[in-house]
Amino acid sequence: MSTGNLTGTRSEGRSASRSRRRMLIPDVLRGVAILAMLISHAGPFVPDLPRVLLYMQGTINDVASPLFALVMGISAQLVWNRRAGIRRTLLQQSWRGVILVALGIWTATWGSWVAIVLQALGLLLVLGVPLLLLGTRTLIVVAAAIALLSQPLVALARGALWVYTQPLIVQEIANGLALGRSYRLINLLPFFLLGALLLRHGFRRDRVLWTMAAVAPVAFLGPLVMEKFFTVKAQSGDYLDTLHDVGLVFAVYVVVVLMATARNSVFARALGPIGAWGQVALSLYVLHVGLIAIWARVNGFPDENVLLGWIVIVPGMALLGWAWARFVGTGPIEWVLGLVTGRPKRWRRH
Repeated sequence: MSTGNLTGTRSEGRSASRSRRRMLIPDVLRGVAILAMLISHAGPFVPDLPRVLLYMQGTINDVASPLFALVMGISAQLVWNRRAGIRRTLLQQSWRGVILVALGIWTATWGSWVAIVLQALGLLLVLGVPLLLLGTRTLIVVAAAIALLSQPLVALARGALWVYTQPLIVQEIANGLALGRSYRLINLLPFFLLGALLLRHGFRRDRVLWTMAAVAPVAFLGPLVMEKFFTVKAQSGDYLDTLHDVGLVFAVYVVVVLMATARNSVFARALGPIGAWGQVALSLYVLHVGLIAIWARVNGFPDENVLLGWIVIVPGMALLGWAWARFVGTGPIEWVLGLVTGRPKRWRRH
């Protein structure tokens, strides 16, 4: 695969080592997202924490789903860049999305306290991948329009209470689209499209990256200022909530790109373990939901700190993910998903 395919540019002749370094970025972003999910979902194991740690935990939770959407957009654009054919790519990605939705609906029945994100991410592939056929300028306009329409659409959807009288599959799809308390396609789709646009642009230290670095703190602090001085509190799915997410996602993206493209290779090597988590993120996600479900069914919701539970879900899953990626390779669920969607993966990458 050429470097042009990796960065969205037409540049030729870059070294193989530079290509590999750039491919690290999507895995690292996905690794940060799954680590944020693990920390968030392990939170109930340690309810008795200082306020500052609870605030940090909540902030980490906020970055997980939009960052997942961003890196899914990057990955989807990479698939298009491989030029496997429009029909084949649409079928593969749509089938992959359907499987993620089904997996999300199934894991939602396990009895954990986790709000499952897979339904929304699956719908992102089904509805978002065809939009990547648009030209870059048109895609920018579409992403901006969806972001502007997100708040009124979410508000409108919240009035559709009749959905909750429908079968479970209808409820879960509706939640994934617009009704979910935590995750909604309407709010995640702009991040998905942004990920594709960033891949097209390339992971470079240029004006775009520095603009994102400048926007990040303003976007993060904006909702806090509005709440402090104007008594306007951000609600899930509204503009202030989205602005907050933009600040977090931009900050993570900027830091990862700066480290991965640094001249000193020490920074890129430091990202290696995080990239390993990203390679097996789906397997880690399903496994930790299952472990939490087993705990919840046996012991219920923790009413005091259970440090062992937190250790198993956060450092335990992180260590397992690194070891699997390092010594085995492709995650088991990633392997199965690739097999059934016609994009088989090797257990080991040589």
